[in-house]
Amino acid sequence: MGLMSEDMECCVCLQPYSRREKIPRMLHCKHTFCGLCLQAMSRLQSGLLTVCCPLCRWITCTVPSLTLSGSLWVNTEIWDQILDTQQEEEEEERKEANRQTQTTTQYTWSPSKHCGLRIKLQNFLRRMKHNVL
Repeated sequence: MGLMSEDMECCVCLQPYSRREKIPRMLHCKHTFCGLCLQAMSRLQSGLLTVCCPLCRWITCTVPSLTLSGSLWVNTEIWDQILDTQQEEEEEERKEANRQTQTTTQYTWSPSKHCGLRIKLQNFLRRMKHNVL
């Protein structure tokens, strides 16, 4: 089953999922949100860590001795897509950096090539200074 582009971002914070900060985690109702938003929505109630799903209001309960990241599954369908998306973005960044490097190298000024020009300019300025005085 293919994922839509809106499935690749948390519907609470509207940020794209990632493999580091915004890990897609599933509540028991099967809705997915990033771990940071789930942590922010979690509450300690009656000795349980609870998260109320903002979409269906289903309450997911876990023991407080476990973190949410330790007790909630990662949505593997989204996780697998993140790798593909991140690889494409990294490849584009590498290509862009390579293009910029090539452009920069083409227009780099080398003082050794223009050493004679600098000496001629210094001589010219000295003569102008003497002519003015």
